Amino acid sequence: MKKIDLDYVLKISKELIDIPSVVGFTDEVTKRVEKEIKKYGLKSFYTKKGALIATVDGEDNKEAKMISAHVDTIGGIVKRLKENGRLELTNLGGIIWAGVEGENVTIHAFNGKKYTGTLMPIKSSAHAYGDEARETIRTSETVEVRLDEISNSKDDLEKLGIKIGDCASFEPRTVITESGYIKSRYLDDKLCIGQVFGYLKYLKENKLKPKNKLYIYFSNYEEIGHGISIIPEDVTEFIALDIGIVSPISMGDERKVSIAMKDNKTIYDTQVNRKLINCAEKNKIGYTLDLYNRYGSDASGVVLQMADVRIACIGPSVDGSHHYERTHIDGVKATIELMVAYL
Repeated sequence: MKKIDLDYVLKISKELIDIPSVVGFTDEVTKRVEKEIKKYGLKSFYTKKGALIATVDGEDNKEAKMISAHVDTIGGIVKRLKENGRLELTNLGGIIWAGVEGENVTIHAFNGKKYTGTLMPIKSSAHAYGDEARETIRTSETVEVRLDEISNSKDDLEKLGIKIGDCASFEPRTVITESGYIKSRYLDDKLCIGQVFGYLKYLKENKLKPKNKLYIYFSNYEEIGHGISIIPEDVTEFIALDIGIVSPISMGDERKVSIAMKDNKTIYDTQVNRKLINCAEKNKIGYTLDLYNRYGSDASGVVLQMADVRIACIGPSVDGSHHYERTHIDGVKATIELMVAYL
């Protein structure tokens, strides 16, 4: 297999990671994706829900496959303007409050203004609260946003224009190490979007086409379970590009591509998975197989909507999912190689 431009993949992934796109707040990042799509001369259109679908001509357009990667990320949303001038958030997409404790946060107000702050435990001072500061469980009720504004009352918050329903995004802190590790929030799923562009660049540079017509669905509500709203009628297989899981109870490996066999919604299609495995072995691509107990993808979500399509889910395995995530460039490369080999 010819060389994949991994520097490009990392560059576009980081740029996308730096654009806040909490689920429900994805227009800016989708427009950036659309701009990149145009570089490859692809036709694309928006769904009524704001997702973007691009089309790649295949060697044979009688049948079609579809892949997806989601632009939306986990984050928070303002639930309450507190009397002390701070903000209570509630969860969007499965954030772990302890994972963003002490992290810089941006409140995206409806009036277009942005306000910075920090996500702090209500009882954060060791000098004031002692062991209680250390031992209190972090939940949406025990943490709050301390704004970088003169804000000592609910009235002060209202004067700033902050409202219930404003989205909150956290600083991603992306770091790429010399040893090939990629550390950041929102690798899920911005890194997979980067892999899509790496795949498209590979096709362009090597003057290749996929075997079948290919739809690329950039979904925008995956983190809350309804990312895919339409499936073109000619699609027979749908592969979601999403992260694998690294943990003591998972089989994921940061340096390999993960092929999902089952999640908490459904089993993935045995026929498609068998072909993916054969492709990986034939092309000597490092892979793992895994079952996910607390996981759902755009692919497993769509079959619960009774879509008549075979599904699979592949992606680089990530350590600390929905926390401060990490993977390795080898796993990114393996995922793109499997896309090239299979598609």
